[in-house]
Amino acid sequence: MNTESSENSRSRQSIVLGDVEITRVVEWQGPLGPTGTLVPEVGAEAWKENEDWLSPDHWEVGGDRAVLALQTWVLRSAGKVILVDTGVGNGRERPGSPLFHHREGNFLGELEGAAGVRPQDVDVVVNTHVHGDHVGWNTVAVEGGWVPAFPNAQYLVPAADDHHFGPDNAYGGGVREDDRLIYEDSIAPVHRAGQVVLWEGTHRIDEHLTLESAPGHTPGSSVVRLSSGADRAVFVGDLLHSPVQILHPACNSCFCLDPARAAASRRRVLERAADRNELLVPAHFGGTGAVEVRRQGQDFGLGAWAAHREVG
Repeated sequence: MNTESSENSRSRQSIVLGDVEITRVVEWQGPLGPTGTLVPEVGAEAWKENEDWLSPDHWEVGGDRAVLALQTWVLRSAGKVILVDTGVGNGRERPGSPLFHHREGNFLGELEGAAGVRPQDVDVVVNTHVHGDHVGWNTVAVEGGWVPAFPNAQYLVPAADDHHFGPDNAYGGGVREDDRLIYEDSIAPVHRAGQVVLWEGTHRIDEHLTLESAPGHTPGSSVVRLSSGADRAVFVGDLLHSPVQILHPACNSCFCLDPARAAASRRRVLERAADRNELLVPAHFGGTGAVEVRRQGQDFGLGAWAAHREVG
């Protein structure tokens, strides 16, 4: 891992892996909900035993609430600008998610300010899965309708999630009204614009980046693997919501649709991250947001956290 000078004159907090620059843009960060609700199979003692590093970036001790971030990873790779997940979005009807409902923020301004990226600069958008906090800025409201936020981008959407959350499978089986709303305002408009590419199994983004299916959290849940020079990383989406799950990989979040498959995918990804020295880059960790994984017997421990350095 090293730092390089960016071509953008605006300084930004980034890390560089091989020939890929990675910049984090945070849409929101703070205490989300009780730890026992977010990861119900992780006991209170696990949080207490690790309080020295879980607090305050990942755990609000006084309220016993997990601290999470909603964030997008901006990758500059092989001459392209790639976004990994797009957060919540503005002006959304999300009756089942009070934090996301009618949210108004300055994500596009932060994208330009923190990463030097304008909407027209984006070449590829990766949705690791079709949940409301990963696809929201796919679109923006224009004259009462939704249009792609990134007019020149190809949007990579897992085919299994597109089927499950789309009209073919009646918007997630009709379990949540939010699933229909998410698809209609954040996925369907990009389909109509002809910018969606559906994929399954694996999908090569460029010479450094590959998408790989990791089902369980959702049917099409996926990870992005980075390999450039001697450096390796894996963007794990919602396989993990809190770093406490690295220590307890069999424990799922309350949002996993298929718990057994989610746990199997999580263990497989953690095993490879530990064995191949892949930096683990999650969707929702606070703090510096990326961490090394180490083997500890049959399970895993945390190595060093990645420091974001100012470049440019």
